Amino acid sequence: MYRLTGAVCLSLGLISSPGYAQVADLVDKSSFRVCADPANLPLSSQDGSGFENHIAELLAAKLERPVRYTWFPQVIGFVRQTLTAGKCDVVIGAPQGDELVLNTNHYYTSTHVMVVRADSDLADVTTLSDPRLQGRRGGVVAGSPVTTHAARRGMMKLAKPYDLMIDRRVENPAGDMLRDLAEGVTDFALMWGPIAGPLAKETPGLKVIPLVEETGTPRLFFRITMGVRAGEIEWKHQLNSLIRRNQAGIDAILREAGVPLVDDYGKTLKAAAQP
Repeated sequence: MYRLTGAVCLSLGLISSPGYAQVADLVDKSSFRVCADPANLPLSSQDGSGFENHIAELLAAKLERPVRYTWFPQVIGFVRQTLTAGKCDVVIGAPQGDELVLNTNHYYTSTHVMVVRADSDLADVTTLSDPRLQGRRGGVVAGSPVTTHAARRGMMKLAKPYDLMIDRRVENPAGDMLRDLAEGVTDFALMWGPIAGPLAKETPGLKVIPLVEETGTPRLFFRITMGVRAGEIEWKHQLNSLIRRNQAGIDAILREAGVPLVDDYGKTLKAAAQP
């Protein structure tokens, strides 16, 4: 999604040790400064109701600092206008391998899912190769990995596409997908689990099926990290320690929200921690 170029590295001062110190000094010691989208439920919201907001509150409490947000829609330019600009110090949800940030250790792994009506004949489908999906109309997010799997199985002829990169302040494709599914416009929806799970939880009569049995490329599971500025090694290590010591609390927030958690290889659902 993002690109970290050599020019950016030079502008951030990552080549020389004085530059490195300048980057490291950007981290605020008096507050937990979070870069976030103000209208990206169920992940983040300006009213603090997203599950990433709750994770931020948990970590800030452990650091004994207040949370302070820099709000910006998560579209092209998000990292450049927030984190790189020094206005905030951490992106709570960043895919592992994101090239515009320095990734912490991942704090959860999730996968794409299929959402169906619980009373439909598709309620026990577990893979996209199930013949019952042929001839049915599915909702898909244009450009998402799971759409490639659907196309490979000839499912795109009847598919209804929804936009991927949008400003959630004015558009809500995930909500539109689930509304169309509930109203019978589509028969199933293929979505990213951390978005679909929490939203489907709020819509009676829908079932979320994690696609952990799919094989082939592209992969459907992703490890989610926190993102910091390139060069901020000490801050990364501090966050890694926070994540490790508070993993059970983070998992509890994610499960309560309805996020489907899978193992690190996307093969099975992650077992809940024993009390």
